[in-house]
Amino acid sequence: MPVKNWPRATRPVIMGTHHMVSGGHYLAAAAGLRILEAGGNAIDAGVATGLCINVVQPDLTNLGGVAPLMIYRADTGAIETISGLGCWPQAATIDYFQRHMGGRIGRGVQRCVMPAAVDAWITALVRHGTMTLAEVAAPAIALAEDGFPMHDVMYSTITTPSALDAMRQWPSTRRIFLPDGDVPPLGSRVIQKDLANTLRLLVEAEQGASSRVAGLQAARARFYTGDMAEHMVRFVQQHGGWLTMEDLAAFQVSVEAPVVTNYRGYDVYACGPWCQGPVVLQTLNILAGYDLAAMERLSPEVYHLILEALKAAFADRDRYYGDPRHVDVPLDGLFSTAYAAEWRERLDPQKASPGMPAPGDAWRFAASQTAQSSRWTFPTPRDGEVEPDTSYVAVVDRWGNAFSATPSDGVTNTPVVPGLGCIVSSRGMQSWLDPAHPSCLAPGKRPRLTPSPGMVLKDGRLLMPYGTPGNDVQPQAMVQYLVNLIDYGMNPQQAIEAPRCVTFSFPRSSDPHPYTPGLVQLEARLDPSVAAGLRRMGHQIHLWPEWAKGAGSVGAVLVDHAQGVLHGVADVRRVAYAMGR
Repeated sequence: MPVKNWPRATRPVIMGTHHMVSGGHYLAAAAGLRILEAGGNAIDAGVATGLCINVVQPDLTNLGGVAPLMIYRADTGAIETISGLGCWPQAATIDYFQRHMGGRIGRGVQRCVMPAAVDAWITALVRHGTMTLAEVAAPAIALAEDGFPMHDVMYSTITTPSALDAMRQWPSTRRIFLPDGDVPPLGSRVIQKDLANTLRLLVEAEQGASSRVAGLQAARARFYTGDMAEHMVRFVQQHGGWLTMEDLAAFQVSVEAPVVTNYRGYDVYACGPWCQGPVVLQTLNILAGYDLAAMERLSPEVYHLILEALKAAFADRDRYYGDPRHVDVPLDGLFSTAYAAEWRERLDPQKASPGMPAPGDAWRFAASQTAQSSRWTFPTPRDGEVEPDTSYVAVVDRWGNAFSATPSDGVTNTPVVPGLGCIVSSRGMQSWLDPAHPSCLAPGKRPRLTPSPGMVLKDGRLLMPYGTPGNDVQPQAMVQYLVNLIDYGMNPQQAIEAPRCVTFSFPRSSDPHPYTPGLVQLEARLDPSVAAGLRRMGHQIHLWPEWAKGAGSVGAVLVDHAQGVLHGVADVRRVAYAMGR
């Protein structure tokens, strides 16, 4: 990596020689560290951190939500993904939303898909963990029972007018998060007794089992086929949703191989096209054809190339990505170096495309070279609010195992189930009601997810787990972090803190899928000449605050094999922290 005297980061890189965790909330990171200190591995600590994130960031994540994750095993060098994403109930239809909800997938139980986080956490423990659910859930139970202080990220999320209006309509949500009819002040204690009890009941289910794995399976069964499932189904159906006991019993997260590309000698891994992870890989493939290291990083020219490469990848996301169990996705064509070269020929290094460019013909570069039939049409501009969600956790343990996860689905999107203290995943909002779209709603189909954890290897060895929250900003923040690290030699904390740019020149993932051609958000810390230069190139620049929460919150744990040192980093834009020893 080229090295330059970049501006000093506001935080130090947290270094250790045994283990390291980076979490989207400092209390969750502390819990993960306690598990590591108690002898747990990265998977034990990752699940513990994720469960705590479900407690202390309920505005962005939930035990009943989603939790896509990625695991690296040091003993085999293998990487696998666990989808952590639910599918639509069998009774759900596009026609219902068109006829009865004005063509919108609005807030409420009608958008609920299978709650997948519990299955994801337990599947990870079954396959790769060493501890019981009782051990890894103990910190989350304590935080839910005793409470945690209201923090500024949560406060700003739930005081958004639309979120507040929704929460006030749901008595079960209002009782927990608006106990006196309004949002508790910063620093006040947020207590979730029902959620603590739900976690205890899951732990209770594993007691007396013949083995650790049998106990975990018993806990899972209670949630998906037992009294908890009955509770969820009854509540959802009472409020007009479609969830059934048969839906929950048939549901299971999928364990899959990741997708990968090589960027300047680094193997960058992502989850499949059921999420937006491949956007990172496609963007890097396009950027690989430019000598970025020879250009000034904080210049309009470099920001322009990043923005245009992202817009190209987002165009393909809209045209091709979807649940591969329901749609054909030409992944080999999308990741082809020749296809990336064709994209570079289409992009102007001095002029912005006025909106989302037309998608490429990825089927021409696929092994089959036979285009699948499609009725996809180019989107038209539209306005609309996008609901915030998602957090992140990365862990590396003393044995070299790694864990990367992006839990999501907050309590502002669909009501809390009374007595359980959790929601049923609201991720249906990331489906389309256009039957011609590859990510359209269909029974048993997974929405195309925004949460998308990542992993990087170098020369066959683990370099780092990394990721970020941020809805459609996620791949954009991840690409810029990798460019800063690989092309410009920044240390990992500098790479996180460098000013970000973000394009919204594509249909966004969440209903109503707003599309604002040309719009770019740019953090205001940059010299004004950067914004001026981008405007001259045709970008419609809107300035964010100097440290914008909307710009994501990247976390990572980087491994220095030569020195035997772990580097933990976390984003200052939110409440993330890294801790280790």
